[in-house]
Amino acid sequence: MQELDIFAVCPPGLEPQLAAECRALGFTRGKPEAGGVTLRGGWSEVWRANLELRGATRVLVRLGSFPAFHLAQLDKRARGFDWSVLQPHIPVRVDVTTNKKSKIYHAGAAAERIERAIREERGAPIEAEAPVRIMARIDRDLVTISIDSSGESLHKRGHKRHTGKAPIRETLAALLLRACDYQPGEAVVDPMCGSGTFLLEAAEWASDLQPGRDRDFAFEHLTSFDPDAFASLRRDGSAPGVAAVFYGSDRDRGAVDGALRNAESAGVDGLCHFTCQPLAALEPPPTPPGLVILNPPYGERIGAEKSGKGPLYALYGSFGKIMTERFPGWRVGLVTSDPNLAHVTGLDLSSGPVIDNGGIKVKLYQAVIPRGS
Repeated sequence: MQELDIFAVCPPGLEPQLAAECRALGFTRGKPEAGGVTLRGGWSEVWRANLELRGATRVLVRLGSFPAFHLAQLDKRARGFDWSVLQPHIPVRVDVTTNKKSKIYHAGAAAERIERAIREERGAPIEAEAPVRIMARIDRDLVTISIDSSGESLHKRGHKRHTGKAPIRETLAALLLRACDYQPGEAVVDPMCGSGTFLLEAAEWASDLQPGRDRDFAFEHLTSFDPDAFASLRRDGSAPGVAAVFYGSDRDRGAVDGALRNAESAGVDGLCHFTCQPLAALEPPPTPPGLVILNPPYGERIGAEKSGKGPLYALYGSFGKIMTERFPGWRVGLVTSDPNLAHVTGLDLSSGPVIDNGGIKVKLYQAVIPRGS
């Protein structure tokens, strides 16, 4: 079996959570690095990583590397590179990144040389919207060639029918659940659930459903792909007797209806309860204390305010009061870009690293609500 360097990508700051997921799923190595986790294995592990990892945004495979100090040398060595993983009839696109520490600094010119080598030596056409993407990184005069085995970002699970106003990506939601020490099967409450992403991820995780079960991948276009072997990796959820302990609510009827449609499409509607109600009506479900996790408005895309007062500050303050009075013993995970909004909850919050949520820098704030004396 050919051993490959495999890189599972995730938002910077959440590498430990993805590494923990890789270990839990039995992947070899699982070493966290900046922006992801490095794995080792054959092509079947590439397929499995795409199919199984909830937190990875894409899975890259390193094909090889070579030194190149000028464009003519890059052209020659790209022509001699082993492109056999590419199908001659499947279009390819090439993305190049370089830096000032390399003598080849013009990414566009470098991409042209690699594209020409692929087209003339392998016969694969070059197209801007090709299903297969080659990624070349030139650093300190070393050209490293990788291939994106995923295609579309892995947050696109293939079964979401409704998207809210300011959604959180499924991959990020999965990593934040793990950062909150979510245990499959425990109760999860999202009082501002939008399209239901946190609840769907938790319910699918508890049901042992593969996140990539309903979508296609770029690796299906490669010569290394074996449809029968890949089919053997697909499976139904194996977690028996999962309880219906996932509770979402939102004041927006359209969001609640959309979340229910998403749950039905994902096959977890029997595990999720959705209610149209304001935050003030929130009550704990009839379960042992679990996790309250939410991605409320934080003034960047909806409910914008910069005054230090106003509806968002009142909303966060009300949330903190409800948690303290009604949810003793529960854990809280709160995503926001504004530490002042987190502060007005009045909860004893700890914060994690800065992470990217659709171009907005946010933090996960966590707390445990004290039990009454």
